[in-house]
Amino acid sequence: MFKNMSKLCIALAISASACAAVTGSKPLVASAGDIATIPGWYLQSTTKVSDGMDVLSKPGKDVSSWYRVGARGTVMAGLLENGVYNETDLFYSDNMESIEDPSTFEKPWFYREEFTLNPSTGQYFTLKTHGITSKADIYLNGVLIASSDQQQGSYGGHQYDLTKYVKEGDNCLLIRAFPTNYLRDLAMGFVDWNPYPADNGTGVWRNVEISQTGAVSMSPFRVLTDFTQSDSKPVKVTFRTDLTNHESTAQQVIVGGTVKGPDGSTSVQISGTFDLKANEKKTVSIAATIANPDIWWPATWGQQPLYTVKADATIQKPQKLLSDSSISQQFGIRHVSSKLNKFNDTAFFVNGEPFQVIGAGYGPDIFMRFDIDRVQKIFAYMLDMGLNTVRLEGKQEHPELYELADKMGMMVLAGWECCDKWEGWTYNDDANGVKWGKADYPVANASMLHEAEMMQSHASMLGFLVGSDYWPNDQATEIYLDAFKAMDWPNPIIASASKRGYPDALGPSGMKMDGPYEWVPPNYWYGKKEGAAFGFGSELGAGVGTPEMSSMKKFMSDADLESLWKEPDATQYHMSRYDSQFYDRSIYNKALIARYGKPSSLEDYVIKSQMADYEATRSQFEGYSTQQNATRPATGLIYWMLNSAWPNLHWQLFDYYLNPIGAYFGTKVGAREEHVAYDYDNQKIWLINHSLEKTGNRQIKVDLIDSTGKALSAATVESKTTPHSSKVVASLQGIKKITDVGFLRLTLSDTESKTVLSRNVYWLSPTNDVLDWSNSDWYITPVTKFAKYTKLQTLAAATLKATLQSLELNSATDDGLTHAEVVLENQSTGPAVFIRLNAINTVNNTEIAPVYWSDNYVTLWPKEQLRLTFAFEGDIQHTQIEVTGRNVKKVTLKV
Repeated sequence: MFKNMSKLCIALAISASACAAVTGSKPLVASAGDIATIPGWYLQSTTKVSDGMDVLSKPGKDVSSWYRVGARGTVMAGLLENGVYNETDLFYSDNMESIEDPSTFEKPWFYREEFTLNPSTGQYFTLKTHGITSKADIYLNGVLIASSDQQQGSYGGHQYDLTKYVKEGDNCLLIRAFPTNYLRDLAMGFVDWNPYPADNGTGVWRNVEISQTGAVSMSPFRVLTDFTQSDSKPVKVTFRTDLTNHESTAQQVIVGGTVKGPDGSTSVQISGTFDLKANEKKTVSIAATIANPDIWWPATWGQQPLYTVKADATIQKPQKLLSDSSISQQFGIRHVSSKLNKFNDTAFFVNGEPFQVIGAGYGPDIFMRFDIDRVQKIFAYMLDMGLNTVRLEGKQEHPELYELADKMGMMVLAGWECCDKWEGWTYNDDANGVKWGKADYPVANASMLHEAEMMQSHASMLGFLVGSDYWPNDQATEIYLDAFKAMDWPNPIIASASKRGYPDALGPSGMKMDGPYEWVPPNYWYGKKEGAAFGFGSELGAGVGTPEMSSMKKFMSDADLESLWKEPDATQYHMSRYDSQFYDRSIYNKALIARYGKPSSLEDYVIKSQMADYEATRSQFEGYSTQQNATRPATGLIYWMLNSAWPNLHWQLFDYYLNPIGAYFGTKVGAREEHVAYDYDNQKIWLINHSLEKTGNRQIKVDLIDSTGKALSAATVESKTTPHSSKVVASLQGIKKITDVGFLRLTLSDTESKTVLSRNVYWLSPTNDVLDWSNSDWYITPVTKFAKYTKLQTLAAATLKATLQSLELNSATDDGLTHAEVVLENQSTGPAVFIRLNAINTVNNTEIAPVYWSDNYVTLWPKEQLRLTFAFEGDIQHTQIEVTGRNVKKVTLKV
């Protein structure tokens, strides 16, 4: 899997470089069908430039003193690229608040580039914008091509005809990007996720393209199939495209090409002939039949075969074919649907199979920088944790993300974001954004058309939410639906991520947004109210994600770190915004201190936080997993959140530096494909099966010991498992014998192969957390009595033996990564608790990230031996493993 991902990233990088490669006097585009991205820009504040637009937008102006930036990037991204700011310094403590001369971001910024063209008769040129935040004036060679009244919205993709304005030789494109206001503009914002960037994301954050065509141009294909569920029937694939005749005479156009299978062999030829009137734009279709289709599946269920369609549009003339336009794109054959069940909860289906969404909310870079290699690592982490869906709440990113999702099998649930301008509806008093007016609807229309076109053919698309916290009004809904129809959208369209209301044209969303976003105890998820495990939780979580010490020291000062553990109610800059409910860790810390004891040091605070975070995420994913086929099933959850936009103290499953943390491994355990879990509320043991087709007899071992290692109960249960199902297989005995803290180990094995499928250890209190459900609000359910784990502070020391060795892979399983194994052996009569293994690069003394552990933060039974494997990019000879835990001495391992 990892080898394929590496090849993919290289291919994407080569593709991006090829698009941007313009050197010397070589024309940016040279023949019909060429499309090129503006390869880079000269960037400068309008406050630093005295020349008028007529001078700046013509070739020949010396801008060598301006900042040189890449093809896409906000103003802050460009300044970081040029060393004006340093990310490490900027992210340290609250340095971002004292950024030099913030007034410079209150004025527009210029993006300027010169390039060569060789226009000729019968050739047409088009400028295509994919996203400028939030609005801009666009000039070419001294002429205003589009004003900021037209070019608006972060997702406002537009095409402008340049044919009359291009010149032989040097041409100049100038974009004046106006400052973004999140309450006024339909922009990509952050609401309460983190502090706002100084520039509010202003600038050319997506590619700007120039295309050249002959008399007729062709849009990318929109792909539709008649496939609905797995069977051996042939599949009809329909390719739809928009043909545009740029001339005042009628044309006859042939669209022809091939569809190649996943192995590269040609599956079928396609062809169609179409008549276009003068200056006509027409949608046309070509159908093809694939006799024995390879079906695309989410990664957790199967393979991701992708077909490639390549086609040319040519103009038919007597005895001659003139090449005019061509496209090449990939698609997968699969079917996604959703329905409301009898409880008005949305349930998704992929290829006819019930698909419980197990996902998390994606956070883009705070400065909207895009790194496909980083996204690949994030998706790899998601798959390693057992997640199957990423939600993009108004963070639609770039085409490469969807291409990557297609290849890696990650489902994508996209949609518009909450709050700010996006939900400035007249009926909504919660949003601070300016209410929508007449001028906003064309922006919404352009945005929806662009995003739907970009996503339509991607197999990874699960659906689109046209609202988040609130639903769009009727006028906006009509615009959105018309745009989806125009783009042949084949996937579910959902009114919002909440059940607050809906437009009649869409009906109920079937999703709940009842919290929590702050800490709740593990038994919360087994309740029957609010965000507990029933229905579809569109964004919810215990608000955890504490980084480990080494990461925190990168972005927190000594004073910040001291405040973190000594002042439980103190505000924390590296949380949410200052005006948010989540600007401190007071709720979290109250529970941490009550349950685990007052921290005695920063190190003590961190390890207690990791334990709290681990049990919080594990119980959430386990709770929803146990209820996948309940009377009122839990149809999906989106953990809030997956990752952070900058170094953060919460709302993440791994930290900004891609180091996995307690929350990561709690999720990895709780979301296992086949798993055995403990219900804190009812003391029941659940057998869970998320697979598509795995069945058979399973053995579950249940072992309960006290803090000294004394056995309190033991049981072995056998049961048969079936796909998409969870069931109770036992009740925990002996829990009343716990006097301070107990440890529960659940082991799931395949009775035939004897393979251990899941190993899961809990620490249990004699008393459970007590929730005050009646006083819940939108982000928290209070706790009136806490479980007690304070005995963990005084556990008897355990002696741990550990060894490290490299593993050799055969050629069939080689993924290009280094693989190694750590063997842990608890030589004591008591448990060795919450053992963390940390991989260090000894050359630069840094933590290795990403790193893929089979398990981590583990607890060993007396005399138990446990083998853990890990994989990473690097040299095992330059790697050491640090082994730490609650009651063991630190051990350092080398091969």
